Amino acid sequence: MSLLFASLLRRGARLLTLTALGISLGLTGCAVDPASQDQTLNWTADRLYAEAKDEMAAGNWAQGLILLQKLESRYPFGRYAQQAQIDTAYAHWKEGEPALALAAVERFLRLYPNHESVDYVLYLKGLINFNDRASLFTSVSGEDMAERDPKAARVAFDTFKELVTRFPESRYAADSAARLQFLINVLAQNDVHVARYYLRRGAFLAGVNRAQQVINQYQDAPAVEEALAQMIYGYQQLKLDQLAEDTKRVLTTNYPKSLYLKHGYQPKERMGLQASVRPDEKSLWSSLKVWEKIPSLLR
Repeated sequence: MSLLFASLLRRGARLLTLTALGISLGLTGCAVDPASQDQTLNWTADRLYAEAKDEMAAGNWAQGLILLQKLESRYPFGRYAQQAQIDTAYAHWKEGEPALALAAVERFLRLYPNHESVDYVLYLKGLINFNDRASLFTSVSGEDMAERDPKAARVAFDTFKELVTRFPESRYAADSAARLQFLINVLAQNDVHVARYYLRRGAFLAGVNRAQQVINQYQDAPAVEEALAQMIYGYQQLKLDQLAEDTKRVLTTNYPKSLYLKHGYQPKERMGLQASVRPDEKSLWSSLKVWEKIPSLLR
């Protein structure tokens, strides 16, 4: 019995020795494995930022984001930390992550409302929303905008307006003003589409009110012509003949060649006109500047 016990003790000792040796070798191997080391551990803030900019300039947005995140975590109070937050927003946008980009933008504006680059950050926020094609261009594509709220277009409009108002001398002001004019037309077109939706369903008062909103808010937009025709139609259906006549005089004065004067308004038709007399919608938008490419903001 004692011999058996001694044998088991010796066998257990050998197993413990081999296990300890294996652990030791494993730890030694990890210590010298280059793949397990963070090559940036001893990098200065200057180098981290320079490398991040190089990665982004080469279009390696994901790698640039990794380096920017390391820069922020290691040097949160350094001179590059604030710029790293701005570049993080831009990199997320270029990486196709607009939600993360907007979150980074809002965080920066909340933390540094008086930063010297606020105009740049506002411009970036406007571009991210402006470039939301799913919301912005539904009026051109013909989708029923009564079922969709062009939230991104409205946010872009408010952002560009803030930039132009607060920073009229900014290098981004002129482009923002041009985009504002485009957005005015987009939003006005959205509202007349919604008004047409109401009129088509017999909600005449709601349709008139929405058309009136177009005239009050977007006086220079091409959609005003249809909005006036919608008001005439709505007033006629509500038996408000005097208001209908007054509105018709306004339409005649401002748009003497309007097709609505000749053909009337038909809410069940696109643009309120039958296809046979309807103008080419593409021509209505051809005079508006459409940005197929967004300028690089990487500085």
